[in-house]
Amino acid sequence: MPYSQFQIPILPLIYKNPYLTLSTNQDMSNLFSAVDWGYDTNIYEINTRQYTIEGTFNAFAKELPRLKDMGIEILWFMPITPISLKGRKGSLGSYYACSDYESINPEYGSMDDFKKLVQVAQTMGFKIIIDWVANHTGLDHRWTSEHPDYYVRDSHGNFVERNGWDDVIDLDYTNPALRKAMIEAMQFWVKQCGIDGFRCDMAHLVQLDFWVEARTVLENNVKKLFWLAECEEIAYHDVFDATYTWKWMHKTEAFARNQTDINGLWQTLQTYNDEFPHQAFRAYFTSNHDENSWNGTEYEKYGSAAINLAVFSCLWNGLPLIYSGQEMPNHKRLKFFDKDPIEWNVKYELHDFYKTLLILRKHNKALRAGDDAVTTYKLQTDHSDKVFSFLRKNQEKEVLVLLNLSAENLTLKINDPILKGGFVNVFDKSGHDFTNSPIMEIAAWGYLVWEK
Repeated sequence: MPYSQFQIPILPLIYKNPYLTLSTNQDMSNLFSAVDWGYDTNIYEINTRQYTIEGTFNAFAKELPRLKDMGIEILWFMPITPISLKGRKGSLGSYYACSDYESINPEYGSMDDFKKLVQVAQTMGFKIIIDWVANHTGLDHRWTSEHPDYYVRDSHGNFVERNGWDDVIDLDYTNPALRKAMIEAMQFWVKQCGIDGFRCDMAHLVQLDFWVEARTVLENNVKKLFWLAECEEIAYHDVFDATYTWKWMHKTEAFARNQTDINGLWQTLQTYNDEFPHQAFRAYFTSNHDENSWNGTEYEKYGSAAINLAVFSCLWNGLPLIYSGQEMPNHKRLKFFDKDPIEWNVKYELHDFYKTLLILRKHNKALRAGDDAVTTYKLQTDHSDKVFSFLRKNQEKEVLVLLNLSAENLTLKINDPILKGGFVNVFDKSGHDFTNSPIMEIAAWGYLVWEK
């Protein structure tokens, strides 16, 4: 997820996605290519347990027409495998403490229920990816008795966990048999259920060469897939199409706490631009299951900037990741180990907000991720200390984004020759000619999105 080289003080600032050779033992950056539908897609994370009162696949399936209308494309299901009983936290346990890689958590329904959901969703045009937890299992996973040699063990033969979690134990990827079994388990879900990819939990805790092997086997033997890694390791783009943007998330939190300024935000994006390969997709988000449960909702973390940052996540060079309930919006922290359903008000106040942004990025080629034909310009304004402004351009296609990250109503002048011609506001359909009038009003914490 690099962008291109630019200096923050220099005008204009351009993100151009140059190719970079990755710092791995061998350059495998061209070994895999992303699925064609990955460049303009989006990801919606589903917490099946908390999504409905029932907490089942069948209950969730009723939401598909609404999500389709909203413009959602990839449905990412948090782990759907059964949860270990031994060491279980809370009443239902952690989704990430698996007891069997090839079974369904009965809390959600049956294997047939999931297969039917996948089939219906794909018929509607959705893609389905599932959460894959390869680094560790629950304490009573069936492998602990059937294949104890699959696990990391101490000098006394005890299973161990090396990252501070007490309800899981680590797998040993120096064991070829374990690697083979893990890949076979992943193939099971592609072959039996027809899923379209994986979101790999804490992917960097498993050595990169395993992921190379896994993707090679799956794509040679089954079909081409979408790969999302929960990590921010540059080298993992040798395998993964998309990774997380934790540094951006932490920097925006610092901004909300007045611990950095807009320049600090640009510098983080500059780092991404300089360090990550041009074809890499970055997943931008304001919430997910971990953040919501442990650190607070986006409104707790970002306050008045939450909606602006959602606009950014949808329109910057990357893929937007939206969590269950954000379209309501959800102001509730969801419990992690117990039943605690989203309290839907059936108003879906941000449905049209997300629909407008997601449809725009789907149909405007200026918003494609990881595309060399797209250039992103940081625009200069007379309020660059308060307004985050950028223009994305792909030949004649252009999208202008203005985010007022201040509590002041502003009269904004854009001092940049790259911006010219007539644009339409994607939300209210009003027009504006920036050649004749580079000045506009923008409300406190307001956002403006214009399409040429």
